[in-house]
Amino acid sequence: MVIQLNEEPEEQDEQVLADFPDNEQLVITKVERLKKSDHRYIIHFGSYNMTVHEDVMIKYRMISGNSFMKEELTEIVVADERQRAYVEGLRYLERKPRTAHEITRRLREKEIGETIIAEVVQRLQQERFIDDPLYAQQWAEQRIMNQRKGKMWIRQELREKGIDKALITEALENITPEQELESALQTGRKKWNLIRGDVNDKRRKTGAFLMRRGYTGEMVRQVLNILREEEDFDGEDEELYYPD
Repeated sequence: MVIQLNEEPEEQDEQVLADFPDNEQLVITKVERLKKSDHRYIIHFGSYNMTVHEDVMIKYRMISGNSFMKEELTEIVVADERQRAYVEGLRYLERKPRTAHEITRRLREKEIGETIIAEVVQRLQQERFIDDPLYAQQWAEQRIMNQRKGKMWIRQELREKGIDKALITEALENITPEQELESALQTGRKKWNLIRGDVNDKRRKTGAFLMRRGYTGEMVRQVLNILREEEDFDGEDEELYYPD
């Protein structure tokens, strides 16, 4: 898949300020809140105007009567784009944790420039809003213990979320063989007991089911052997308490 990179900030600045005159003091004549946004404002310079986030407006003291050169406004446009990206990143993180890859993809969808995306992702990482190592660890534990998925399944999911291979390996190494076996055994036992048929049918169908859920062949063999032993043990109990 080819990803089309967005325009860099300098190119975006030129578009936003394309009609603004050069080498001229531009005086703010009016400031008004955008009707459909609580945090963005239209800054009027006579017949010219631009929109900025409230935080940027306050930081640069964009109030009526203050004046700016076009070069200064170029800096403000970049700061506004950076703030927009940061707010969008935080909004995307509201519902659940995200990986750096997921945040990057989201900001690209919002047509934010690559340079600013990199800066915002780094800021979110420094503030611990994005934490790929912790994300990978918690994801692996949750999928093993609650969703009953095997390590192969989890590895693929984390790859799709853009987690670094080394972090995936580390997260999976924290899952003990005993934990994965217990997860596979509970999942396999439930499937085994639902199957109507002889032992060979149960082994075949349960084995295929566990493989689809991402358990390794060796793990599946261990589970099937345990389930077969349990089946034989139950049969012995039936003969003991319910003789012919």
